[in-house]
Amino acid sequence: MTLTPSRHDAAVADLVGRYRALPPDTRVRLAKKTSNLFRFGDAQPTGLLDASALAGVISVDDVARTADVQGMTTYEDLVEATLPHRLMPLVVPQLKTITLGGAVTGLGIESTSFRHGLPHESVLEMDILTPEGELVTATPDGEHADLFAGFPNSYGTLGYALRLRIELQPVSPYVRLEHRRVSTEDLAATITEVCGPDGPDFVDGTVFEPGEQYLTLGTFTEDPGPGVSDYTGQQIFYRSIRERASDVLTVHDYIWRWDTDWFWCSRALGVQHPVVRRFWPRRYRRSDVYRRIVALDRRYGVSRLAHRVTRTPQEEPVIQDVEIPGDRLAEFLDAFHRDIGIRPVWLCPLRLRGERTWPLYPMQPDELYVNVGFWSGVPQVPGRPDAHNRRIEELVADLGGHKSLYSTVHYDEGEFWKHYNGPAYRALKQRYDPHGRQPDLYSKVTR
Repeated sequence: MTLTPSRHDAAVADLVGRYRALPPDTRVRLAKKTSNLFRFGDAQPTGLLDASALAGVISVDDVARTADVQGMTTYEDLVEATLPHRLMPLVVPQLKTITLGGAVTGLGIESTSFRHGLPHESVLEMDILTPEGELVTATPDGEHADLFAGFPNSYGTLGYALRLRIELQPVSPYVRLEHRRVSTEDLAATITEVCGPDGPDFVDGTVFEPGEQYLTLGTFTEDPGPGVSDYTGQQIFYRSIRERASDVLTVHDYIWRWDTDWFWCSRALGVQHPVVRRFWPRRYRRSDVYRRIVALDRRYGVSRLAHRVTRTPQEEPVIQDVEIPGDRLAEFLDAFHRDIGIRPVWLCPLRLRGERTWPLYPMQPDELYVNVGFWSGVPQVPGRPDAHNRRIEELVADLGGHKSLYSTVHYDEGEFWKHYNGPAYRALKQRYDPHGRQPDLYSKVTR
């Protein structure tokens, strides 16, 4: 939704007032209708803070190519507001209900990340409600520059972004795709080549089997040619990568190409069966619906019961995104295929936009990383229910990579802070949450 600045100011004043009225020892959590986290552990008691009035776009500036956006705005609504101006955010994470504030404090990625980095790198300023109840404006070089730099990957433990000003990029009505099959031996070198300064507008990849992988290169175009594909109906996007060398989508459908089937994960729910798909309402073919189904299964243990009844091994959910230095990608995939065996796997190259680094998710400037995403379950190792997730953490650390924190985390505390810059985090926590109103990052992602 769009709203006036005065309505935004009133919503902020109301939220800040309600936050300050909570007892000081209350652990606060923003109330949200949807979530894209995959940590399903029992949460500690919290005070739920309704922030639904902070879910709109305040303004879009066509000339400056910027937007002022409330922190709880979903990318679905943000894109709907910017596309009529022939603009879009520099990076739009794959799933419609990811919020702008969530992508900045919890990181995000997509096929423009080799060129534009991560979502927080296109933020110009943020209004942040700190755990102490103070409303501050954080900019790259202002009084709260430390919070601006440390907010990404803090997962709400340093405050909540209530307004963000972000950069936008111009778009064309269509995106032309090339699905290029690449050998295992040439994969890393080809990724480096296509992600050069003269590369396409979008790059990502799909590994279907060991030795069968494709890079998808996308380029904006004004001319759709003979036809435009639609993967919101009976056809399924990820299957088309194997079936056709080129394709054209509207820019809207390209942005949300992965949401309709949650990449490929809707198959586990039967949604890709032709008969089921025909009767599954189109409005329910979306990631937040599938995630709710998974959450209900985790809560009530339907899958666990089914495994007991059928006497099949219980499964360990392995739902992770990791960043691997490009020159170590082959090593990671080789070990992953051997030790984990999930397929397909998503690849998404990224690099920081410039020399600026971000303390809580340390990455080297000018280095090309490849995000590897895998979301499924594998048979548990008897007596070691987290064996596969721990193996991934070990492998990522050995290869000099990083692991996103939206899912399960098994590092011990010392190892965790070694990877996520404990000294920098503790300094921020002391300044912006000296009374411990919010849990620290390690406690939040591991409890």
